[in-house]
Amino acid sequence: MELSKNYIPASAEDKWYQYWMDKQYFRSVPDGRPPFTIVIPPPNVTGVLHMGHTLNETVQDILVRHARMSGFNACWVPGSDHASIATESKVVNMLKEEKGIEKSQLTREEFLKYAYEWKDKYGGIIYHQIRKLGCSVDWDRVSFTMDDHYYKAVIKVFIDLYQKGLIYRGARMINWDPKAKTALSDEEVEYKELNGKLYHCKYAIVNAAGEATGEFITIATQRPETIMGDTAICVNPEDERYAHLKDHYAIVPLVNRKVPIIFDSYVDKEFGTGALKVTPAHDINDYNLGLKHNLPVVDTLNDDGTLSAAAEVFVGEDRFRARKKVVAALAEQGLLVKEEEYATRLGYSQRNPDTVVEPRISTQWFVKMADMAQPALNAVVNGDVKIHPGDRFLATYKYWMENVKDWCISRQLWWGQQIPAWYDESGQFVVAETHEEALQLYASQFGLEATQLKQDEDCLDTWFSSWLWPMEVFNGISQPDNPDIQYYYPTSVLVTGQDIIFFWVARMIMAGLEYKQEKPFSDVYFTGMVRDKLGRKMSKQLGNSPDLLELIDRYGADAVRFGIMISSPAGNDLLFDDASCEQGRNFNNKMWNALKLVTMWTPEENTGAPVPDFAVEWFENRLNEVHAEVERLFRDFRLSEALKSIYSLIWDDFCSWYLEWIKPGFEQPIDAGVYRKTIGFFERLVQLLHPFMPFVTEELYHLLRERQAGDDLVIRQFTSPSAVNSSILAEGALAKEVISSIRDVRNKNQVKPKDTVAVHIETASEAAFRRIEAIISKQVNANAVSYTKEAVPGAITLVVQKDKFYIVTDIQVDPAAQKAELEKELVYQKGFLLSVEKKLANERFVQNAKPEVVENERRKKEDCAAKIKAIEETLRSL
Repeated sequence: MELSKNYIPASAEDKWYQYWMDKQYFRSVPDGRPPFTIVIPPPNVTGVLHMGHTLNETVQDILVRHARMSGFNACWVPGSDHASIATESKVVNMLKEEKGIEKSQLTREEFLKYAYEWKDKYGGIIYHQIRKLGCSVDWDRVSFTMDDHYYKAVIKVFIDLYQKGLIYRGARMINWDPKAKTALSDEEVEYKELNGKLYHCKYAIVNAAGEATGEFITIATQRPETIMGDTAICVNPEDERYAHLKDHYAIVPLVNRKVPIIFDSYVDKEFGTGALKVTPAHDINDYNLGLKHNLPVVDTLNDDGTLSAAAEVFVGEDRFRARKKVVAALAEQGLLVKEEEYATRLGYSQRNPDTVVEPRISTQWFVKMADMAQPALNAVVNGDVKIHPGDRFLATYKYWMENVKDWCISRQLWWGQQIPAWYDESGQFVVAETHEEALQLYASQFGLEATQLKQDEDCLDTWFSSWLWPMEVFNGISQPDNPDIQYYYPTSVLVTGQDIIFFWVARMIMAGLEYKQEKPFSDVYFTGMVRDKLGRKMSKQLGNSPDLLELIDRYGADAVRFGIMISSPAGNDLLFDDASCEQGRNFNNKMWNALKLVTMWTPEENTGAPVPDFAVEWFENRLNEVHAEVERLFRDFRLSEALKSIYSLIWDDFCSWYLEWIKPGFEQPIDAGVYRKTIGFFERLVQLLHPFMPFVTEELYHLLRERQAGDDLVIRQFTSPSAVNSSILAEGALAKEVISSIRDVRNKNQVKPKDTVAVHIETASEAAFRRIEAIISKQVNANAVSYTKEAVPGAITLVVQKDKFYIVTDIQVDPAAQKAELEKELVYQKGFLLSVEKKLANERFVQNAKPEVVENERRKKEDCAAKIKAIEETLRSL
């Protein structure tokens, strides 16, 4: 079979993915093997996968494929999240722009029909991308957070937590998204540091009888549009400036409302004017002051962020336009003292990043978190659930769990699980799964008969469904004792982004411990944030996030996977550049060319070639060394480092060294035993690489030789690497260093590759070179390799480690140039020795570093000192 010039990804990828699917290699059912389970962090059905998803899905596939090839029953569950706020917003916009329909014109059922159409369209796009990336998910297990069984599970959990007293309904200060017109949890607010303005305003003072005193009190506010909601002015009781205002009142500008001047130590008398406007409806701290001092609440904002009738002025104006008008009116009335620049921190809606969140008092549903948080905190602190990298994220997790707040779970949306609360006309309610159950419960609870109860219009927070994900994808809530949940739960690893450690990771641990009395996973691997080469977070707004399918079309799926993993240390942000995909494409072609080279050779028994014996032995040890290292790196979730090790092994050790060492002469056969070993090495190499780059490796595996049915790389089991002979590895490393050094001096002295040379080695250990003489001779085109006890006149001189080499050639050698090169090398080596000595002189380094690291530095010092001595001796002999 004639192979193409370069590897062609498109022809291999669809072929192999369909082949794996036809063979049902990704399908998992419980059996006698140990399970390895991963549930995909469900992407939102609002669009397409971005580069963060690409990294996440690639990491999961690497872990799953490696487990599948290591004797585990690998089960990777795909799925998607209904994403209440984001999807409803998309559907509302689509209806308005494409069909001219407002949400208010539709019934709930009609709206949900359009939402499901959206889900089917974009869910299909996401799953297509997952396939194109090569993800080995079990497509028989696709889950969606609004599936019937899932919906019922969420409702079941809500009712259970309500009955346990862990869910309650009440009026609280919450975060409000005026664009989505819904409540948010605290974690759905993202804060930005901004430059704002502080407005200093005067409030007239009146006495208890309502008579003007002629005095004014000045307050400073960032939000003058809320002045109309003020219900008090607060000062510190120890502030002598305001002590005389006891039992006095202030007149709220623009609306002329008389409000009390109250005294509370909450106010910092050193900050600003020492006087604080109290607006209980629009600030959490003001709200708490209002409760303490029994202040009324005046809500001056509508749910869309416009001023309400309670504001009395500028009614219906957008809050930010109203701000400008309020400031202008204050100035006109002589009540604006000054404006000043002010550094502030403003909360934005995570789902609508351009929308400033409003604190607002609202009746919502909440989950009591403190009792559920403690077991989830213990699980991580005790190491039952391990976080990777723990040094970066363990402290963050602990801080949040130790300071957890009650979770607002109701959303003023239709797309989601509808809250199972049923109300009578007076607002009394019961919590039940169905209307029929609600009627029965209502009768028993209130002693009244009712024919009709109205269900709560709100739906539940998306995260209230996704915190059940590791359980309910296996029907663990809806059918608690089914065989799948018993076998696959707890799952093995959760791979996710660091930005949802509180939204999702912590809550899944809580839910798992609550409903299965078992952690939901053993390990959590946090990927970093994907940034562009300028360090900016990739986002649709910046337009700097590449299209995944376009990248795959250009470079191939394997190259994209390589590109994102090679620059992806665990937990750290990564700078993604298309050039890394190009590096992956070049790697594909390097292996492809190696395949073409090897398959061109003609094997013949017992050729008697002297070189290959050592080459085979060295590479086998090198392969075992890297294999063992890769297994250690997998255990530590250091996948980027594992890929780099495999990449170097294939590109450098196999292609650049080993194949050159064993390559037969022109039109000469290769020893059949060496050929068989080489094919075996190639198979092991593509097996090691397969989890990272599945398509090209399966293609290479099948092209290396004929395969029997079922002999496919995707399920080929790893064997344990054999013990390593460090002496052979050292000999191989010495051979590479000597060959590189001799080639370098040949090049510097303009000795052509076709010109033969003689190599004389001055060494105290001739035995170290005996097994590699033939390799050195072949690789540097030497007609002889011999040993000497003294310098060879007229030869090119170089030092490798502590040995001296004399290269004899027909070309006249310039002693001055040689001396200059050696002196340059001597300066470098002395500088290097000094840096190592400084490190070893540092007591903190010697005490705190691992013993093997310290020993390695001492070895460097000894080797460097020996090389310096050899160079100095050589210089004296010139």
